[in-house]
Amino acid sequence: MASDYSVTELVPHSGRMSLLTKILDYGDGWLAAEVEIKTDSMFSDEFGVPSWVGLEYLAQAIGAYAGLQERLHGGAPKLGFLLGTRKYTSTKEYFSIGSILTIKVIKNLQAENGLSAFDCILHSSDDCDASARLNVFQPKNADEFLKGAKSE
Repeated sequence: MASDYSVTELVPHSGRMSLLTKILDYGDGWLAAEVEIKTDSMFSDEFGVPSWVGLEYLAQAIGAYAGLQERLHGGAPKLGFLLGTRKYTSTKEYFSIGSILTIKVIKNLQAENGLSAFDCILHSSDDCDASARLNVFQPKNADEFLKGAKSE
């Protein structure tokens, strides 16, 4: 199903920290998004954007998936946390200026307590491919969760 949602409707990041360009498509348990690498992209330098930033692109695509689930059930996107990753690999050190990154995140585990795991694939138009499995956590109430973390 082609997406009728914009990134700002699904991801709670704002300003320059909102790194996705657009939501391409989604279905049961997955979402596809796109990132355009430009000279003024966050983290860009004279070589492009370092491929380690791909990890944040993948995490924000998961955030978009979670925001989509909230929207589909009448809610608003909520804050989530990247807990860790397994086997993040990239075939190059940089995403080149002018390249288009296509990201697909696929949910493979979702627990009742807010923990989830996603398989993530990134392909760029300049043949820089990356992949990882990301573990994320989305508490029912992020404000209460953060207050609890501060008091400990």
